Amino acid sequence: MELVTTPRVSFLRELADEILRQYGLGRMIVAIDGPVRSGKTVFGDDLAAVLRERGHRVFRASMEDFHRSREAQDVYGPDTAERYFRYAFDESALRRVLVEPFRMGGSTAFVTAVFDPARDAWIEPKWVTGPADAILVIDGRFVLRPRLAQLWDVRIALEGEPVDAADRLAYDERDPRAEASVVVDDRDPSNPRFVRAERADQARS
Repeated sequence: MELVTTPRVSFLRELADEILRQYGLGRMIVAIDGPVRSGKTVFGDDLAAVLRERGHRVFRASMEDFHRSREAQDVYGPDTAERYFRYAFDESALRRVLVEPFRMGGSTAFVTAVFDPARDAWIEPKWVTGPADAILVIDGRFVLRPRLAQLWDVRIALEGEPVDAADRLAYDERDPRAEASVVVDDRDPSNPRFVRAERADQARS
């Protein structure tokens, strides 16, 4: 379905076309990071819609759906910003049930959500499959942290400075904008713009 053309949609079409020029066929993962409340999830949803408009099968996931339970986090000590930064997310589950099976392609099933942090409860897993050519768009805090950044084919960071203690710890360790191949200023959602973008010819050089 063709989307209504707006400045935001035009921008996302340009971004999508650049992504597709670089990566073409097969399984691809696009990750979006940025400060808390920077609009990562909405940006991911909108980019996924444009990629679907281009005729691609697209799946969505969020780090919010890969939290550890409060009980599991308590093992790592008091509820502090540092504990949240280091231990709030179940990165093992992320790799085991989403990233690794998605990368395998074919008929291998994967799961896009395992936990509901609002209810502090596990989600009954829904195993899904996709075609050999498919795109996963994942957003979330700390998704471009060094130990995860190399999992992704396309790394997008939203412009903005850290706004809470957990963000400051993350940015002190490694600013996600330094890990990103694309940095986007989305602080005016109606008119996003590129701050930095690695073009297809640069990626191949």
